[in-house]
Amino acid sequence: MHSDAKILVVDDELVTRQCLSSYFENEGYKVYCAETAEQAESILAREAIDLVLLDIRLPGKDGLTLTRELRVTTEVGIILVTGRQDDIDRLIGLECGADDYVTKPFNPREILARAKNLIRRVRHCTFAKPTDAVVNSLMAFDSWKLNIDRRTLIDEHQQSTQLTEGEFQLLKSLMSSAGHVMSRDQILDQIRNREWVPTDRTVDVLVGRLRRKLQDDPANPRLILTVHGAGYLFTPKPVDIG
Repeated sequence: MHSDAKILVVDDELVTRQCLSSYFENEGYKVYCAETAEQAESILAREAIDLVLLDIRLPGKDGLTLTRELRVTTEVGIILVTGRQDDIDRLIGLECGADDYVTKPFNPREILARAKNLIRRVRHCTFAKPTDAVVNSLMAFDSWKLNIDRRTLIDEHQQSTQLTEGEFQLLKSLMSSAGHVMSRDQILDQIRNREWVPTDRTVDVLVGRLRRKLQDDPANPRLILTVHGAGYLFTPKPVDIG
């Protein structure tokens, strides 16, 4: 069922490349491999890649820089694979636009579960057409609309902005409790699932990313307010517009 899905493994360690590529190939995926960010860019330019498994530490251009550049021009799924234990690297990766991360040594089955979920989302967003809209898939707030089916934000000029899995889950959580302060623990309870296990610090990073996409000035926000010592408050009242 995955024979047409394409995965790019970017890692300068041969053992890691071989491990990931053989595992996903056995699951029916088409896999490409690259040792450097530059090689990865060449492959991405000629192949319609669904998911990139990307090591943070690469020779030359690092994985964080590549993540940031890719997110400007594409909505390809990005899972960071890193041997570092420092949470800062992971948070920076999420801030740059990565969808998820795993830490070496990794469990291939865990990566497979996360990859399936992410590829499903990316493909759904890529192939969805305007006529495919599902009934009750639109919610409106302030000057924005959220297409729940496609996980996109639509501004007043009808321009769409894709949300990552974490951003989408966070926005849904905040909208469901609009007008009420949500603590980080309450947000975590709502946005975590089997493939997505954020931390309280991740919530802050995702709020920052979501504010940028909503053009909500972090120095003086009006849509997502920080309530110091308590959590976050979503001020608009969402309306189901179908």
